[in-house]
Order: sequence, then C-alpha cells, then structure tokens
Amino acid sequence: MKRIVLTGANGYLANVIRLYNEDKFEFIRITRNEIDFSKPETVYPYLSGLKYDVLIHTAANAATQFCADHPELAHKINAESAIEAAKAAQDQNARFIFFSTEQVFNGKTEKGPFREEDAVSCVTDYGQQKIEVENWLKENGNNYVILRLSYMFGLPFARVTPSANLLMRTWTAIRTKTPAAFTPNEQRGMTYAMNLADHLSELIELPKGIYHFSSKNDRNTYELCCYIAETLGYDEETIRTYILPDNDRYADRFRDYRLDHTKLKENGIDLGTVEEDLERCLKDFGWKK
Repeated sequence: MKRIVLTGANGYLANVIRLYNEDKFEFIRITRNEIDFSKPETVYPYLSGLKYDVLIHTAANAATQFCADHPELAHKINAESAIEAAKAAQDQNARFIFFSTEQVFNGKTEKGPFREEDAVSCVTDYGQQKIEVENWLKENGNNYVILRLSYMFGLPFARVTPSANLLMRTWTAIRTKTPAAFTPNEQRGMTYAMNLADHLSELIELPKGIYHFSSKNDRNTYELCCYIAETLGYDEETIRTYILPDNDRYADRFRDYRLDHTKLKENGIDLGTVEEDLERCLKDFGWKK
C-alpha cells in the first residue's frame, strides 16, 4: 500500500481525498501542529524525516485579500514552503502533487477556456505565488504533477466545513433571506470536490506535467448562482429577490479564467459539466432525490 503525505490535512479538499481513499492508501496527515508553513526553513527537515511514496501538497493560504495585505507572509506560505516541500519529496524519490489554481489566468484579456500550454497572466499575489512554484517545478522537478484547480465546491460533512463556495453562498442568501450579489462579468469553472477523491489513484499516476482539473461551465457567475438556486428548488420570484447581479464588479474587464480539461480527458479522466457535478453533490448529501 502506497504511503501518501497529505499537507493541509485539516482542509476540506484534503479531508475529502483521505476519507474516501483510506482503503487504498496509507495517509500521513500534516497539519499546522506538525509544520508551520509560515516558516519555510522548518518544512524540508520535517518532511525529510518521513518515508512516503507520494506527497500531495494542498497547504496554502488561498485568501486573495490576505495575500495582497500580507505579501511577504503569504509568499512564505504559498511559494517558499511549497518549494521546500517539493525539494523534500524529490530527495525521497517521491512523486510531488502540487495544487495550483485557475487564478494563474485571471489577468487574461481573451476568452477561455485555457489549455495547459497557454501563457499564464495573473494580477493577484496568490496566483503569482502559485506560478512561482509551477516554474520551479518545471525547471527543477523530475517527478511532479501540477493540478490547476477550478473553484471547488462541496457541502459540510463529518465536522469538516468547506471554504465559501457558490453553492453555499447561494443557499445561505435565500435561506436567511439576505440578498447576495454575484457578478455577470466573470466566467470560471466550478468542480465538485468529490472528483478529487474519485480520481486520486489515476491522478498520482499521471505523466509528469501540468493538468487542468475543472468541470465545464458555460454560465457567468450570476447566471450560475441563479441556476444553483433553481436546482435547489426555489421559484423565480425568490431567486430574483435574493440572488442579485453585481454589474459593477469587473465592469472594467470581463474575467474569464475557465480551464480546458481536454488533456486530463486524454489521460482517462473526464470531469463532465458543472450541472452534473451539482446534481451529484445534492444527491450525495440528501438534498435532492
């Protein structure tokens, strides 16, 4: 049985990956109790003291505002520590799985979806930090997979709460009768987190390189939230009342950073559409029959 080191082990994605693959792999959970990723100098020594076959690096601070307000600290967490983790895995002859982001394309002016070979263009510190790690791996890594993730979503389970996502935000707005605004000036992917768990065995065996991990989405963010509300069973009047368009956000430039997952499909992993993901999620959690 392969041993997998899982950083950021208290996070939603890491928990989904582990809980649904415990019968296939032995997991070594790494949380803040084991490694403080704001101190990159501690990362390599700790990981070098373990024995493992794969290191899945999910640990990061993905809050774009935090990264903008604290660029030096965020750089230590998201870039320097990630590179130290990659060095440790490489010296163990272990495969390194790095979670990157669709945000590497958030500065593009042309429309997506973007493929892996398209030039990145990023206007946020968070995305630029991910690009820095990607570049280090491309120049120095010999056994890695970079997964650029879209906007991942899910629902709470087993005392594990997902980060804010469009499904939860839409449901909360209507349930609490608190109107929420979503921009029509943005188009991005949205992928059910369970897809990571479903395909873990294949993901860790992919040929070295970069892969886009995203279900297909043809709606802008506002349209997608309206669709979510409709799928949850709310009527048109309720949706109009509580799901509002924010026409000002990104009015200067339409943001399209959807990811094309053709390369992943060519390697045997087909993620389908956001509509299919949403339907499955609601059924998995008993929200829909």
